[in-house]
Amino acid sequence: MSPELINLIIQATGESLYMVGIAALLGTAFGLPLGVFLATSRKGELFAAPLVNRVLGIVVNATRSTPFIILVVAIIPFTRLIAGTSIGSTAAIVPLTIASTPFIARLVEAAIREVDGGLIETASSFGASPLQIVFKVLIPEALPGLLLALTLAVVSLLGYSAMVGAVGGGGLGDLGIRYGYQRFMPEMMLAVVVVLIALVQLVQSAGDYLARRVNRRLRHR
Repeated sequence: MSPELINLIIQATGESLYMVGIAALLGTAFGLPLGVFLATSRKGELFAAPLVNRVLGIVVNATRSTPFIILVVAIIPFTRLIAGTSIGSTAAIVPLTIASTPFIARLVEAAIREVDGGLIETASSFGASPLQIVFKVLIPEALPGLLLALTLAVVSLLGYSAMVGAVGGGGLGDLGIRYGYQRFMPEMMLAVVVVLIALVQLVQSAGDYLARRVNRRLRHR
């Protein structure tokens, strides 16, 4: 493979990491509080608001059930409004964030619901406020599960980032389509696949390692 193609792969990898990194941060910033609220807002829970819970649940499910490539096309006007353009890696952050937020929210909800209810009752009996219970009981106890959830979200975002290449989103997906498919360069397509697999393995290994460390700390407190 020529140095020019290697440079293209390095540049596309950087674009993909940029898209995924920013989208993961924004998705977590929106999805984490949303997931915590969904896990604690049913009837009789910390922030009881059953109607709001149901409405948010419907919105989250509707967004999650929309195929990503359709979502990207459907929100092009919104993407153009936010990013000033609908093509390129910066523009791709908008649909990636919208797709990842409800996904992360549901993962966070599941992790929070795994926390022993007895801990919540104990904290309440000591006079802890709902917010104190969230920040000092629920999130610390659910941290290993939350780390694994975020790892899964980042891995999914890597796959999504490859898909936005089909609509001019840049990154490895765009490189694979323009060179591997349209120019009939199978070696470029193979290189893109190998890089994506390596990134997924790296993210998954790092997430598993962090979750194990946090879990051991919780057990030895």
